[in-house]
Amino acid sequence: MGQAAKVLQLFKTLHRTRQQVFKNDTRALEARIKINEEFKSNKSETSPKKIEELIKIGSDVELLLRTSVIQGIHTDHNTLKLVPRKELLVENVPYCDAPTQKQ
Repeated sequence: MGQAAKVLQLFKTLHRTRQQVFKNDTRALEARIKINEEFKSNKSETSPKKIEELIKIGSDVELLLRTSVIQGIHTDHNTLKLVPRKELLVENVPYCDAPTQKQ
């Protein structure tokens, strides 16, 4: 896959992730503007090394959004209701205070 195709794929992936992560949050959905600004500001970049570096940064941001962001809704003056997405809910593994020793 060429670099132009990778950049376009990352652009689309970031916007899809933004729509999923910030669903029903019009203020947060404005992250669209920031994504577009970042891509426009680097539009004339020609160095393959710099482009790969920017692609890596964008991919890391997408991964962080997809795996770490949870929506919170103000329900009362001092209360937030967390709304995790299904892909963030994982099976809870109990904590073991005394780890088992290998013999």
